[in-house]
Amino acid sequence: MTRMKSTLVAFLLFVGFFVRADEGMWFLMHIERLKYRDMQKLGLQLTAEEIYSINNNSLKDAILQFNGGCTAEIISNQGLILTNHHCGYDAIAELSTPENDYLTNGWWAKTKAEEMKPNSLFVRFFVRMDDCTIRIKRRLRGVDTEEEREKIIKEEITLIEKENSENGKYVVSVKSFFQGNEFYYFVYKDYKDVRLVGTPPSSIGKFGGDTDNWEWPRHTGDFSMFRIYSDENGNPAEYSEKNIPLTTKYHLPINISGVKPGDFAMILGYPGRTNRWLPSGGINQNLEYAYPAWVEASKTAMDAMKKNMDLDDKVRLNYASKYASLANYWKNRQGMIDALKKFETAKIKSINEETFDEWASKEENNEYSGLTNTLNKYYDYTNEKSRHDNYLMVLMRASSIAVLSRTLNTKIESYTKANKKERENLKKELVKTINEFYLSIDINTEKKILTDGILLYYSKSQKYPKIKQLDSLLGSSKRDFGLFVENLFKNSIYSSEKRLLKFIKKPNYEELSKDPIISLSRELISQLNYRSDEFIEIQNLYNAAYRKFVEGMRVSQISTILYPDANSTLRLTYGKVSPLPPDKRNDARINYYTTLQGTINKYKPNDEEFDLPKRLIELNDKKDFGEYADKGGYMPVNFLTDNDITGGNSGSPVLNGKGELIGLAFDGNIEAMAGDVIFDTKLQKTINVDIRYVLFIIDKYAGAKHIVDEMTIIR
Repeated sequence: MTRMKSTLVAFLLFVGFFVRADEGMWFLMHIERLKYRDMQKLGLQLTAEEIYSINNNSLKDAILQFNGGCTAEIISNQGLILTNHHCGYDAIAELSTPENDYLTNGWWAKTKAEEMKPNSLFVRFFVRMDDCTIRIKRRLRGVDTEEEREKIIKEEITLIEKENSENGKYVVSVKSFFQGNEFYYFVYKDYKDVRLVGTPPSSIGKFGGDTDNWEWPRHTGDFSMFRIYSDENGNPAEYSEKNIPLTTKYHLPINISGVKPGDFAMILGYPGRTNRWLPSGGINQNLEYAYPAWVEASKTAMDAMKKNMDLDDKVRLNYASKYASLANYWKNRQGMIDALKKFETAKIKSINEETFDEWASKEENNEYSGLTNTLNKYYDYTNEKSRHDNYLMVLMRASSIAVLSRTLNTKIESYTKANKKERENLKKELVKTINEFYLSIDINTEKKILTDGILLYYSKSQKYPKIKQLDSLLGSSKRDFGLFVENLFKNSIYSSEKRLLKFIKKPNYEELSKDPIISLSRELISQLNYRSDEFIEIQNLYNAAYRKFVEGMRVSQISTILYPDANSTLRLTYGKVSPLPPDKRNDARINYYTTLQGTINKYKPNDEEFDLPKRLIELNDKKDFGEYADKGGYMPVNFLTDNDITGGNSGSPVLNGKGELIGLAFDGNIEAMAGDVIFDTKLQKTINVDIRYVLFIIDKYAGAKHIVDEMTIIR
């Protein structure tokens, strides 16, 4: 009876908390059940069925997960999709060459026949979701250990995924929520033939660079466009010239009438991860150990890349996406350190935990007693490990060589073990893979990344056991990391494409197994994944305590954070167009938008971050904005809303009350960088590209009016 009562209380709290218009990332299937009166009061004019329907076309059919890490939306009935420039960055860089540098200069397909296919790019449609909590928890009754619990959950997830995949037609993913207290499954449909339609030059799409990243005011045209192709029946298919543009179920109409403060704003997308339940010990660990290591390692890797990128256009294009990703997280982590300290987030969490402990000390709540002590013991035990692991994780993100043992080498190993006939069948595809790998890297740059990264790791991870074999691997070059890395390449078959191709003509498994680069790569990965028996025991206690802690915080009503953390599943967040306090750096009349004139004011000729195309300046001088100008006579660029988003929401559509596209989410402001842990109702903002600026760039700047003509424009 007590358990039923607790569950009911938690549900009612979950429902009641939906009244917070600006905080929370919500499941679409809960809209009708949770009553959407708040959204209607703010300006929503759609029914719940028009937003999410399993049997009929609805808004959710136009929202895509883009390449596993961003969001995109369909904006025509011919499979045309819109996302951020930084989301398409990798694909654009891959298609670019020094001779045809689309990343720097921009590019627009004049016909569908000109649209270009990157090697690896996919989009994911959301089909439906459902609650499987009762089913999984039924099997967990009487389970005593975390190991057994995890085993049973995996077994049940496998069954659920198989039951709903329809023999491989759909991709099914089961996710846990509220730290393992609830479970839902999600059904998706993937399309792999996705082609580049167009991109503005980086001087528009990435205007402001790292300096303006996470800052306001922004003046960035952060968008790019792609198209989904299918077979003749509309089904997913591998790339083929015979494929046709996908006829979509639903596409977003585009409203160019403009925005003003207080206007309803709804965002649908795939937010990556939040940690709003994170205990104080976890926040302190991030502040003192994990994030500083990430910041330092990222800057080290960026510096290693940058020198060669500045000297060689091919190297610049090869490492552009990786460098941009590192730079983004480098500034993000430093911003989080500053914000978490400024707002004393750990202290706030600690006060809540003290209140929880007092509540749990009462006899009727003693099943929750001692949990915060268990959680904090875990963080005390893992502080140095978190520092150590962050140095290694960044090195592996930055260096293609550091992870070779689990990438290219897996294929080389399979080929080497195969018999002669099998090798002949594998050889053509393997040679292609090798060619692509060496086209995507620069050996001298990889040496520099590896040298500097290992030196940093070796010197800064003093209080946690480092790779046991590293001293022996260093050999006579001990402490001379440059010489160590040179020797690795000197004695490795991976030192050049020519040498590796020579090896596959006469493969030798013993030689491959002793390769020094592969040996190092295996040691790095093994070290990062290593878990001692003591660690496993403490982690199991932590997992059980964290799950129970979240349950207790919900039941006790001590925490108001009653929505599920983000975890790359489709969510809805709603709020309004909302200004920040006046900013003397912004030329806008009210500080919720920026203008093209403000962009020109930042212009620095030939500057890597603040250069601008001559044509854009000319259009502004002539006030030649077409139908995309604001009623006030200016060309809008970016605007602010108070939606609750995080990484993964990049590229998400910003919609008005009628479900019409008014903007494209791409960033947040530095004042609220603690947003993944705690939401600031006063300062946290979403920075969006005004859809009018997107269309202005396509039409007036690029002269690609034929693409705009595909769209449904609301004037």
